[in-house]
Order: sequence, then C-alpha cells, then structure tokens
Amino acid sequence: MFAVIFKAKTGSQDEHYSQTVELMRTLAFEKYNCQDFIAVTEGQQEVTISYWLSQEDIKNWHADSQHRVAQQLGRDTWYDSYVVEVVEILRKYSFGE
Repeated sequence: MFAVIFKAKTGSQDEHYSQTVELMRTLAFEKYNCQDFIAVTEGQQEVTISYWLSQEDIKNWHADSQHRVAQQLGRDTWYDSYVVEVVEILRKYSFGE
C-alpha cells in the first residue's frame, strides 16, 4: 500500500475549488483504485493523505487529463505553494477499528 501526502499553503479558494475537490475525490475512487482520502485544513495549511494499492495507480491518477486541469488551477489560483510526497506503508497499527 502507498500513500500520497499533499501539504499546501492555501491561496484563494472559491466555490469552483470545492466542486473540483469533490470531482477529483470521486474520480480517484472510481477510476484509479484510491482506497481512502482524508483532507484537513487549519488556517492556511491544508494536508491531504490518499491511500493507493500501487504506484501505477498513483501515476495514472497524476496523469489523468481532468486531474491535470485541477493541478494547473491549483498552481494558478488555489495554492500559494505545495509539496507532494509518495510513501510506501510498511506496517499498519490500529486501535478500536
């Protein structure tokens, strides 16, 4: 299992941003085998963690034409800066799930 960690400093986020986020989330689950998608915002910091079965799924998601448009809008309008990390999950622990 792999995770993509997206950390951003937010810029101007509008209604179009919210609609695009929902569309991207749906696309990730329905077309690219995303397993989970969690986003948290505090002030101007946003952190999103998505979980994937393979690096191939992540690469295909990244290359999707609709996602490419969203990425450009993010750079142009919605984010002042961001960092993306792709990590492999070696172990998972849980309590009460």
